[in-house]
Amino acid sequence: MSVKITLLKTGEQIISDMKELVAEGKEEAHAYLLENPHTYEISEKEFITEEEKMQGDVGINVTLFPWLILSKDKKMIIPIDTVLTVVEPLESVTQLYLDKCEAVKIKEELND
Repeated sequence: MSVKITLLKTGEQIISDMKELVAEGKEEAHAYLLENPHTYEISEKEFITEEEKMQGDVGINVTLFPWLILSKDKKMIIPIDTVLTVVEPLESVTQLYLDKCEAVKIKEELND
């Protein structure tokens, strides 16, 4: 799994499992496959404990939301030219994303 944050030219920021799609006979990618793409919202924590202060916690909460919330698709293709940049998320954000994906997978299995 390759969890990345993608900044689109529209300004949207998406965290997902990302793969490059390469056409046959070509060397460069022509699109990205985003699996379980989510956007995120950042808000300030209302309360910070002394322990969090000592550990250097920056005092924010991160909430993940499905990117296209009304779609049942879990895999989406976006063209290379819509992407401004791709970066590695913080380890804590990657873990938050993986935990959410696992929780959704378990919920879906229970509903089948």
